[in-house]
Amino acid sequence: MPMYSSPGIYVEEVSGGSRPIESVGTSTAGFVGTAPDQNARRGEAVAVNSWSEFLRVFVGDSQQGTPLSRAIYGFFDNGGGRCYVVNIAPGEPLAGKGRQRSGLRLLEAIDEIAVVAAPGYTDALSYEDLLAHCELMGDRMAILDGPEQVGDVERLTRAGASGLPKPKRAEGDPAPQAAEENAGLRPRQSDYGTFYVPWLVVRDALSGDVVGTPPSGHVAGVWARSDTLRGVHKAPANEPVRGAVDLTYRVTKVEQDILNPAGVNCIRHFPAEGIRIWGARTLAASGSEWRYLNVRRLFNMLKESIGDGTRWIVFEPNDNLLWRSIRRDISAFLTRVWRDGALQGRTPQEAFFVKCDEETNPAEVRDAGEVVTLIGVAPVKPAEFVIFKISQSAGTGGEQAGA
Repeated sequence: MPMYSSPGIYVEEVSGGSRPIESVGTSTAGFVGTAPDQNARRGEAVAVNSWSEFLRVFVGDSQQGTPLSRAIYGFFDNGGGRCYVVNIAPGEPLAGKGRQRSGLRLLEAIDEIAVVAAPGYTDALSYEDLLAHCELMGDRMAILDGPEQVGDVERLTRAGASGLPKPKRAEGDPAPQAAEENAGLRPRQSDYGTFYVPWLVVRDALSGDVVGTPPSGHVAGVWARSDTLRGVHKAPANEPVRGAVDLTYRVTKVEQDILNPAGVNCIRHFPAEGIRIWGARTLAASGSEWRYLNVRRLFNMLKESIGDGTRWIVFEPNDNLLWRSIRRDISAFLTRVWRDGALQGRTPQEAFFVKCDEETNPAEVRDAGEVVTLIGVAPVKPAEFVIFKISQSAGTGGEQAGA
């Protein structure tokens, strides 16, 4: 307490005790691939905030685009605002060699990255490297490109999207059976990955040629645009793909009926609407609670935001005052998330709960130096299947059609 020595009026600043939790960014992307200038800024992850900055750093005098350069152009063209670029040599593994810190490993130290892609890397080992990276980090999603060849997309459909990466065969093992012909087309199941087909037809920003290009960069830009306009809780689908003039393969509704339940997101062409992303599934199992992309990304945001916003808790006295502060701060944050439309429920009480008290923190938990908080939220699910039930009416007084 301050000492008062003379009569007068004293005004003091008193902390309200509240520590607001801010939402973390959800659209910063990390790209790994070969740039037009293959020797530019090798061995580092470079922050890029515009297409002109990418031109200055990674293109030089080259007039020939690469899958990476076309992905970066598509990212910014579709609404992306910031990304990190790792330039690797042609044929270099995404995860680097041995103890070499390159490729995806350079992205591990950058906390703000929420989306990872390697444009044009469609082999089984690259799929595994991307998924393993995102599963290790636990705060980002991988966008995987489907096969380039039209025949592979057709085989993917015929296989029911059930093909998994081919295992390595030891010398002397029997040759693979005919049933393995479709293996390697679809990545394995993962809660932290998405998979898009087919490739896009775009005009290369460097050469001016019309070429096929992997969709991951454009898709990452669409995610960023949707996050900005609607929020991370909105499924980034039914969105136009800017810069795409055609598709290398036009997926039909019958084919998507097979691919969608298996977590393969299709990019479709519609006569009136043009080219749109027409799927928002992850590579999780069809019955998993993480099968919807927006739900997975929303929880990634909630986890990281709460973790960053409550770091002040560490080493605080583990008592009722701390528990009340935790409940207050997290509840205030989730209330804002609910008001943004990300959680279901007519009231905050229906949308989430935060429990941190004597029940979650008994004596043995406190003795172990732990403070335990239980948080439950009800995320909004996308209206993936819109069903109208229509019946005939004998007259104006008959049964009405319902929706």
